[in-house]
Amino acid sequence: MFVTGVAVGTDVAAEQLARDFDAVVLATGSTVPRDLRVEGRELAGVHFAMDFLVGNTKSLLAGAATPISAAAKNVIVIGGGDTGTDCVGTAIRQGAKSVTQLEILPRPPETRAADNPWPQWPKVYKMDYGQEEAAALWGSDPRRYLVNTRRLIGDESGRVTAIETVEIEWLHGAGGRPEMCEREGTEKVLPADLVLLAMGFMGPAPELPAAFGCKLDHRGNIVHDDDMMTTVPGIFAAGDCSRGQSLVVWAIHEGRLAARGVDRFLMFGETVLPG
Repeated sequence: MFVTGVAVGTDVAAEQLARDFDAVVLATGSTVPRDLRVEGRELAGVHFAMDFLVGNTKSLLAGAATPISAAAKNVIVIGGGDTGTDCVGTAIRQGAKSVTQLEILPRPPETRAADNPWPQWPKVYKMDYGQEEAAALWGSDPRRYLVNTRRLIGDESGRVTAIETVEIEWLHGAGGRPEMCEREGTEKVLPADLVLLAMGFMGPAPELPAAFGCKLDHRGNIVHDDDMMTTVPGIFAAGDCSRGQSLVVWAIHEGRLAARGVDRFLMFGETVLPG
């Protein structure tokens, strides 16, 4: 049975679920976005990527105006990955004047690097649908690599109008850890009427794990054992809320492991489900 439109912790208490059911699986995803700690972050027109994307989808389903529109605006997308690509594609379809995507990492190589052999996933340069649509409109990939945001600039009304960036390079610091270093003289100011933050996620919303009494690790993810059971007996966790932001294939795999763990828990240590 599916029960929709219910917020656990608000519409139904975590204690009630734990009392009414022998096992509970938390699979809430990694939903806390990574923020941008720079001057001007508070300006109007600066939004988290998911607020922009979810608002657009809801407006399409409802046949209403989107709450965050890229129409006729210079759009800056900060961050890559699938979320960044979706922001690029959505901004284009809303009629953006221009779209620029900033990435802090270097441009991937055209061919596999020596430390990326088969059968590993090939970490090579490619354009996803959002970048392909931008290239078809404006003639080039909208991504700019090895670029860091210094500050966001606004007008008298408190709305973002530009973004100041600087090129960077990654150098090996003490202990071999990469350190980001700015390249002197590479500062630029880009027009920006809408800035979308697509820099990944920091873990699950902490309220729900706290309501069940689940322990979190140093990254804010839910701690679990090999059977996917949390530190609270009968409460399990799977997917991004326990692994951290990752691929859907990992969520499927961990969902199967959680099902096996629940079965073992309910059957007093026995299970016929595959691992």
